[in-house]
Amino acid sequence: MAEFWTVDFVPLTAASLAALACALVGNLLILTRRAMAADALSHSVVPGVVVAVALTGLTGSVVVLAGGLVAAFAASGLVAFLTRVGRVEPGAALGIVFTSFFAFGILMLEWTGLSHTGFDIHHVVTGYLEGLIWVTGDGGENLSLFQKLATLPQVVTELALVLVLVSAILFAFRKELALLAFDPVFARATGLPVGLLEAALLTATALACTAAFKSVGVVLAVAMIVCPPATARLLTTRLSQQFALSAVIALGSVLVGYVAAVAGPGLFGSPLALNAAGTIGATAGLALVAAAALRARA
Repeated sequence: MAEFWTVDFVPLTAASLAALACALVGNLLILTRRAMAADALSHSVVPGVVVAVALTGLTGSVVVLAGGLVAAFAASGLVAFLTRVGRVEPGAALGIVFTSFFAFGILMLEWTGLSHTGFDIHHVVTGYLEGLIWVTGDGGENLSLFQKLATLPQVVTELALVLVLVSAILFAFRKELALLAFDPVFARATGLPVGLLEAALLTATALACTAAFKSVGVVLAVAMIVCPPATARLLTTRLSQQFALSAVIALGSVLVGYVAAVAGPGLFGSPLALNAAGTIGATAGLALVAAAALRARA
């Protein structure tokens, strides 16, 4: 049990918080047919984060989130410019921007020397769940519960804060965002501030992607934004149930995927473990396939 709290508790908690934040915002992205925009956004935040960290020398949550938000809005604005002014096909504009931003971010990682730290390309893509170890000091036996919680890695606090912020944004605009998702033409006709609503959704998405990529990686962030909401959508047509189901599916994918990553290879005689973030993402994908197969038979 002591080994669980030291080695497994923080990775599971971090992955769960990131998965919930991504899945919640993913529900609206799925309904507004912007799932691929989430993929682009998760890659586009990389240069913003790298530049912010390089300029300030700080890796705190405020700096990382600020850099990610700036890059996300810049990428979104560039896509809009290419589409409306340059008359580039929207899918092509999205692909051009996110690959260019991601490539620039990788170059900045190398140029600034951050590639030799926790921001190296491997951790950006697949995360660093395995390195999130909870050391309480003195074995933790002589510490109170509050003192133990105070020693949790900072990433847990950051992800919890982002989950609260994303939930607050979605709750504050829940009716307007639902109307925009299901009937955008009527939403515009009724005079809803569509631009403000899209900015709020973009902000929530950028927050989730930025916070997630720092610890769980781009792969898991994209998988959690797309797979749990899409799976839930196959199982229900009610928005409230979809949100609840997507959260349950996201948490279930984290638990099953993490256990499979840690214990799965041992069943085949291998002493190694799989990458936790990748296995969790694959588990979420398999859940989507299972739901699609179930619906096809219904």
